[in-house]
Amino acid sequence: MKIVALKEVHPGEKRVALIPEHIARLVKKGAQIAVETGIGQTLNIPDHDYEKAGASLETDRRNLFQAADMVLRIRKPTLEEVGLLKAESIYVSLLDPFNERKLVEALMQKDLTAVSMEMIPRITRAQKMDVLSSQSNLAGYVAVIIAAERLRKIFPMMMTPAGTISPARVFVVGVGIAGLQAIATAKRLGARVDAFDTRPVVEEQVKSLGAHFVKIDLGETGQTKDGYARALTDAQLQKQREGMAKACAASDVVITTAQVFGKKAPLIITADMIGSMAKGSVLVDLAVETGGNVAGSQLDQEVEVNGVRIIGLGNLPGKVAVDASRMFSSNLFALVDAFWNEAEKRFVLDFEDEIIKGCVITHKGEIVNQVIADHYAQVNQTG
Repeated sequence: MKIVALKEVHPGEKRVALIPEHIARLVKKGAQIAVETGIGQTLNIPDHDYEKAGASLETDRRNLFQAADMVLRIRKPTLEEVGLLKAESIYVSLLDPFNERKLVEALMQKDLTAVSMEMIPRITRAQKMDVLSSQSNLAGYVAVIIAAERLRKIFPMMMTPAGTISPARVFVVGVGIAGLQAIATAKRLGARVDAFDTRPVVEEQVKSLGAHFVKIDLGETGQTKDGYARALTDAQLQKQREGMAKACAASDVVITTAQVFGKKAPLIITADMIGSMAKGSVLVDLAVETGGNVAGSQLDQEVEVNGVRIIGLGNLPGKVAVDASRMFSSNLFALVDAFWNEAEKRFVLDFEDEIIKGCVITHKGEIVNQVIADHYAQVNQTG
């Protein structure tokens, strides 16, 4: 089976889907690996390292697409790239299937097996494959580092001959993987940290990291079976904003991470709340790529509103591309390894398996993922 990895061409993307370490392990299993020349240049990994790991190098990108039995990648393909892939091959990457219907239908019509890494189920056996967790973890860290650099104050308390400096106050909204890492990083830097989430179950996790959990009575909320926060009603969102306004006004840094999987991110920080924050405060919107939690945040931009800096940078894991690539590559290897047939030396699709059922979107000219099929059907009904 020929597995192909290509350079990422998305603007600003410095991550790499496969690093030599995991290529060597795949080669030992009998896989044939081909990579695009210069694939590791953004990480300063020379082509020689890929060759040493057992991969062949190819300069012609079109040839790689056309020869691949399986493509491992970070970003979704363009429609033109879908046309280059051979029928019945397997394409594995982030696909955003809820919002990329045209792409999913193109993959289906080309008779491709499309695997969406976002759809890996959050079960114990699949933790090693969970790219959302691995990349969100890094995003939470980077968000705090960026905020600390932009804030015109220091994070820790300092007692000096010239006087005592109070610690910066950081408020984290959304206590998923990214939020927890943001809390931990801000605490390590010496900040006083408050946090809020719609799921009361995470209060103990917040406290275990030394932060204070902000309680707002929203009534029934809870989480999905995969651990994601459930979407709030309009009334709950309004009550949440009112409850958070005081915390925002008292904070030097606010980091928002609230996302509802497959849907537009909820607007949490309103213009009025920004107006109540002290000049020089910093807002970091980790949900900017899915619509944003902060009023006025703009993708890949930093804007200032009433003296408050709003940071809406996308692809935060890409800011630490070396570690992000290592983790993403490890996630991809874990997926291939779990379903690798040693005797046949190929990746085998077992549709009785919970992981395959969860992450495969198209196969043999059909949309086989029931969650995505139901979503498209609902969209059709609602127009």
